[in-house]
Amino acid sequence: MNDEVKEILDDCTVSMEKALDAFRRELSRVRTGRANTTVLDGIRVEYYGSLTPLNQVAALTVADPRLITVKPWDKNLLGAIEKSIIASDVGLTPSSDGEIIRLPIPPLTGERRKELVKGVRRTSEDYKVRIRTARRDANDMLKAIDGLPEDDLHRGRDDVQKHTDSWINKVDAIADQKEKEILEV
Repeated sequence: MNDEVKEILDDCTVSMEKALDAFRRELSRVRTGRANTTVLDGIRVEYYGSLTPLNQVAALTVADPRLITVKPWDKNLLGAIEKSIIASDVGLTPSSDGEIIRLPIPPLTGERRKELVKGVRRTSEDYKVRIRTARRDANDMLKAIDGLPEDDLHRGRDDVQKHTDSWINKVDAIADQKEKEILEV
């Protein structure tokens, strides 16, 4: 195989891998009815004039399957942390005792589970589009190689398509697993 074609395939694989990693991270933030601290990953707290990730200003623990506890390292941050959690779209209501913030995880209703599954499907489609975009870019780069024999071009396109199919199947498998988690009562 031509070195240029191999390099294009490697770049395509890296792009698809990044899309899959981003997809996993995004799905980890979807609430499934069980306590999981990754739900709080996107929350930032005002700390000495800058927005700081919650996990850098407090200890986050899963006390039991339906409760997350947040223990700030600086008790003066309790109010700011509560405000940040309320302002976020995670759907959790904090309760504080002056030292620790408790985040009870309410059970998901059937309707809410269906909404979450639809969201997972939309997100999976978005990431499939990213993978297909990487395929299109790789095919465009293959076409742009001067003097590439027609057979090598077809083989390269076939390899890109095989990569694309493989990565899309991985997205589908991850999305199916997340849907099962969400629908599990």
